[in-house]
Amino acid sequence: MSDWITSIQGTEAGHTAAMFLALLAALLHAVFGSLQKGRIDPWLSRGAIDASQALIALPAALFLVPRPVGSEWLLILGALPIHFVYKLGMAQAFSRGAFTVVYPVVRGMGPVFTVFGAWIVFGEIFLPMQWFGVIVLLSGIFGLAIYNLRTIELDRETLVPALWFAVGTGAMVALYTTYDAYAIRAVPDPFTFLAWFFVICSLDMPVIAALRWRTMRDRPDPVRLLRLGVTGAFIAFGSFGSVMLATRLDKVGEAAILRETSTVFAAIIGWLVLRETVGPRRIALMTLIAVGAVIVELGG
Repeated sequence: MSDWITSIQGTEAGHTAAMFLALLAALLHAVFGSLQKGRIDPWLSRGAIDASQALIALPAALFLVPRPVGSEWLLILGALPIHFVYKLGMAQAFSRGAFTVVYPVVRGMGPVFTVFGAWIVFGEIFLPMQWFGVIVLLSGIFGLAIYNLRTIELDRETLVPALWFAVGTGAMVALYTTYDAYAIRAVPDPFTFLAWFFVICSLDMPVIAALRWRTMRDRPDPVRLLRLGVTGAFIAFGSFGSVMLATRLDKVGEAAILRETSTVFAAIIGWLVLRETVGPRRIALMTLIAVGAVIVELGG
């Protein structure tokens, strides 16, 4: 698998594969976000997911992929503080705001910063038509967030702090996307980075979740929490793994843009699963997001 990934990197086949991987990551990331924002405390849910990730990924890291050597360990360890701050911000935002308000802002901030990061780090340049697509996509994302902010009735007293956390977390999305794209390209075998990433960068939130569990009066059913953790871990493998492979195969900026169509999936999930209201205006804004992503892809 690693040899095949390397062989198509930078080719037309790699471009096509990267597009599908980024879209798959978008769908899975929206599902992942809904799990963390669901009916279980977001700190506990993230802790259960991360604990499951580490336990499931450890055998693969030890026995199925080449071991990191030398500076490769530093690259993997460097991802830990970035993702830790991101996860803290995400949990803070989800604790205070409705899913369909917070999630679009987080994901909307990411592409802009990532495009600039990809330009600085990788020398990637967007064409004028692609920039137009970015503007269209962001108009849809932030339009959706503003509309939700004005109309949604859930968590209104804490929505403003939730949005500030969402903005800061969006900046962390761009930082980890750019950094991880650099790291996965620097490590010869991409699955070495992915396997050890899921082990090392999943050790923080279980500690916070355990401390929170000790102070909670109304604790969720442990079996239900365990089930959520295992389910979320496999979704995370697919989501993060897909977008990281996409950034190795093709342009980082384009993969980041396509991944943010997750906002469309998130709005649908928020409506169908979390029972958050959806109407024709939201559908129009979601369509705008999808159109912007298509323009970015075709404009290249």
